[in-house]
Amino acid sequence: MLVNILMLIAGLAVLVWSADKFVYGAAAFARNLGLPPMLIGLTIVAMGSSAPEMFVAATASMDGMRDTAIGNVLGSNIANITLILGLTALLGAISVGSQTLKREIPLMLAATVFAGYNLHDGLLTRTEGILLAILFVAVMGYFIWQATGNKSPDAMDEELESEIPKNVPTFHAIIWIIVGIILLPLSAGWMVDGAVGIAKFYGLSDLVIGLTIIAVGTSLPELAACIAGVLKKEDDLAIGNIVGSNLFNILAVLAIPGLIAPGVIDAQASGRDFYMALGTSTALAVLVLSTGAKKQLTRWHGVLLLVTFIAYQIAVFQSH
Repeated sequence: MLVNILMLIAGLAVLVWSADKFVYGAAAFARNLGLPPMLIGLTIVAMGSSAPEMFVAATASMDGMRDTAIGNVLGSNIANITLILGLTALLGAISVGSQTLKREIPLMLAATVFAGYNLHDGLLTRTEGILLAILFVAVMGYFIWQATGNKSPDAMDEELESEIPKNVPTFHAIIWIIVGIILLPLSAGWMVDGAVGIAKFYGLSDLVIGLTIIAVGTSLPELAACIAGVLKKEDDLAIGNIVGSNLFNILAVLAIPGLIAPGVIDAQASGRDFYMALGTSTALAVLVLSTGAKKQLTRWHGVLLLVTFIAYQIAVFQSH
């Protein structure tokens, strides 16, 4: 048991560190190529923050643990909004002014509904995995078109400009990319193996371990990014990290178990857990996109989100 706990902790630590270095290298390399900051932020940085979920989903799927992979996606999206955004909002009110975000949030909500449609029959097929992957590519294409074709200023432009690494030699950037590519799958394997050992010891299902320990662990990069964003008064960037990560999770990461290990999924995943993911995504959309000049997440919203996270975790463990 101790070995499993150490594997989980070591895997998580290396996973988070290597994901951060991979994003650092990829973003610096993209800047050196002359790509616009908005394009780098909407694609490389947002996708990089979902790298832990991607590699955990791939590792779990190759081990035949599709419920862990699916639980990681749904659990991470729930944790991102309730736990990560809840903790961030406690630091102070988060204001939203970016028009880009106001386009991304409906896309996130639509993608979540589409994923639910694919999961509602209790199956995730390879065809559905392909459809999710195609939709992911289409969304990426839309982001690229928006970032390269839209010349009007956006509230997130300046925030992204300050976050993307500057003056990093291309050779160093490539080194960090390679380090990330090597360590991400290795650490994901340690984390999954440790989590499986813990799950067997306590009699937890593959789904529960994906929804709880793994989901919270793989959401830690978003927590760090959100807190840093709010402390720097980069509120749009803080929420953008959550929205971008959730969008990539629900399309790119959920496609992975469909492509690698299609088959029957736990009924709780297509029922309780999907509706929780949809409900929290809808709540975020309502809070951010509701009419009114002052669009803010306040400390009270943060408290409500954290209470929701705790209640959901209790419900998940009681049902196992």
